[in-house]
Amino acid sequence: MITLTVEAVLVVLLVLVLMQFFKKKPETPSTPQLDLANLKPADARAGDVISISGAGDDFSDLDFTADRCNWVQAGTRRWSELSGPYKERRVSMRVSTNDDGDVEVAIHTDARKLTLGDFGLSEPDLADLDERQNPEDWFEFDKKNWLYRLSREAQASGDQGQPAGFYYWEFQEKDGTGLLAIRKAEGEPFVITLYTGVPPGNVTVYRGNR
Repeated sequence: MITLTVEAVLVVLLVLVLMQFFKKKPETPSTPQLDLANLKPADARAGDVISISGAGDDFSDLDFTADRCNWVQAGTRRWSELSGPYKERRVSMRVSTNDDGDVEVAIHTDARKLTLGDFGLSEPDLADLDERQNPEDWFEFDKKNWLYRLSREAQASGDQGQPAGFYYWEFQEKDGTGLLAIRKAEGEPFVITLYTGVPPGNVTVYRGNR
């Protein structure tokens, strides 16, 4: 009797093991595939061809192949910077998301090599702006008023080597789409980039081979 009971228990256990073995495993959710025919600015990466309607010289389309892509982190803010050659200079596109979740796109096409002196600013002035952190501070340049937006330590990482740290200041054109970015790495000169905002819908991204 005991032997039969043990055998019955073993049979039940065997059935349970076989049921678990042949039980269909749940399918792993697949990663959503990008629609390569409708890539968004935030989908752009190095190797892609970027076309921006009416943003080139003489209001032609601005077309360039992005050969560099960096991600910049400044506090809680993060954005991408893609750049490439256009005619005899380099241009770039910056893509970020604002506090409302809307995508903001800005491009740099200005061939001028700007310095702090062009804005009537000095390094101590930037230090004072950083200390005050006052969004009401502003200065005038190109007959426009530029409002202080933020300043803090930042770090860039991408396909061009090790992450690089620097200090970052940002100014927004009052009643306009302009964005002025100033960065200063230790032991390096100030790097100034003047951006112009463009509607995200004006940007077309073509996937490259990289």
